[in-house]
Amino acid sequence: MTSPADGHVHSEWSWDSAKGSMEGSCARAVELGLPAIAFTEHLDHTVWTVDLDGLDPGGHLASLAAPDGRLTPPAFDVAGYLEAVERCRERFPSLRILSGLEVGEPHWHAAAVAEVLGAGRFERVLGSVHCLPHGDGFAEPPGLFPHRQAADVVREYLAEIARLVGQSDVFSVLAHIDYPVRYWPAQAGPFDALAFEDEYRHALRALAGSGRALEVNTKVPLHPEVVGWWRQEGGRAVTFGSDAHDPVGLAFGFGEAAAMVESYGFRPGRHPHDFWTR
Repeated sequence: MTSPADGHVHSEWSWDSAKGSMEGSCARAVELGLPAIAFTEHLDHTVWTVDLDGLDPGGHLASLAAPDGRLTPPAFDVAGYLEAVERCRERFPSLRILSGLEVGEPHWHAAAVAEVLGAGRFERVLGSVHCLPHGDGFAEPPGLFPHRQAADVVREYLAEIARLVGQSDVFSVLAHIDYPVRYWPAQAGPFDALAFEDEYRHALRALAGSGRALEVNTKVPLHPEVVGWWRQEGGRAVTFGSDAHDPVGLAFGFGEAAAMVESYGFRPGRHPHDFWTR
């Protein structure tokens, strides 16, 4: 079976990708036999607080954070990014290269997001939630788990996903619905998706009703039950995303993910970059 397209890849044009390389990722895609790749670079406007003690003092994120731990994402260079996409299309003519963005919390930043989307042509736009309210600011799951019950963080996250879907129509694919699971604390025991079935179904039902696609993000394996609930709630399309921030991570886990998705009746589209549908 031909590998699915990787619909969620970051390059040096994403502010958090110190090791990213658009050309390197294209070369890796050709090497792996991928039919298509989407460079969905980060577009973030939420300012959040990071744990400076938990970061590498000389690392990329630490260099972006203020002394109080507040991190303000840099502005996205639309023109530079789109020029880089065109150069890669010329250099790798056999590879379908999609322009794109991963828009963080677009329902909180509608005007700022609209301005960027109006500045260029983006063929694949992902919507995502990375942060949740915390005190008088915001934090990502690693900054939330030490202060809240782990289950409460996941429930709040899934509720925010439903709000994202209901309040923003700028994206066609929901990215990493299981984002907090990446950081699930070991002391909480093994993560059990079944414990959050109602919350997952609520978010998936909203997404299905909007006619958009669910991403099967392979950064950590998506629990198969989630794809089953997606189908049961009326979801008709999925995409695959490695969420790679460097060429090495491209298409990670795609073989297992594709087999799992096929077991729920989803099949490739007519073109390599199409959504998988049922």
